[in-house]
Amino acid sequence: MAVIAVYSLKGGVGKTSFAVNLAWSSAAQSRRQTLLWDLDPQWAASFLLGHEPAPRDKAHRFYEDDGDPSDTLLSTGIAGFDLLPADASLRALDKTFLLPSKRKRLPQLVKRLTTAYDRIILDCPPGLTETTEQMMRAADLIIVPVIPSPLSQRAFEEVAAHLDTRHANRAPILPVFSMVDRRRALHCAALAQKADWPVIPMASAVEQMAAHRAPIGLTAGRSPAALAFADLWAGIEHKIRQMEKGG
Repeated sequence: MAVIAVYSLKGGVGKTSFAVNLAWSSAAQSRRQTLLWDLDPQWAASFLLGHEPAPRDKAHRFYEDDGDPSDTLLSTGIAGFDLLPADASLRALDKTFLLPSKRKRLPQLVKRLTTAYDRIILDCPPGLTETTEQMMRAADLIIVPVIPSPLSQRAFEEVAAHLDTRHANRAPILPVFSMVDRRRALHCAALAQKADWPVIPMASAVEQMAAHRAPIGLTAGRSPAALAFADLWAGIEHKIRQMEKGG
């Protein structure tokens, strides 16, 4: 089992689209039993997969009460693809995780699901928070979407520096250029500087995920963006296999 965190210091870089589409690729492309774990209080990943939390829903409860995450799992209707949904109550999650008894809560919850899933994809909230710290300890691989602009690349460098300082045995980071428009000179210059980074293009098909409320592989499977996500997932699987072999 591998835990793959999708994380960004900044919002608006395509993080949730990455999480949803990579989880779909894991289930549909690799036939992995896959869980998408929504940790973002904006619950965008849950929304994109058709979930609407009821007013009484309080996703933070099992983080506080030592409940079992399996009691909250939902089927997405896609074979091998489940969702652990979020709602706005997760705004209080950082306060919970700061309690001395909850400092290892997220890694502990992940361990409870290791026998049920081959791949767990974490859609993490932006920012450097206690939730972020626990995610970094739980993850085997951290995917960081980066818009090819100076501010977004600066944010990535800050994340990498933080990990090097605070998490000496951290999971590997895989930066990925997101929302790339090759008509823009600034984007082309960034791609030339980091030619080994994977690229996900800017695409209306990705934007339309919010209208379809489905992964791009289901709605525009032959689009350039869908093919780019498929290639990215193949690369992630290859990297995980290398890690398992100690390479």
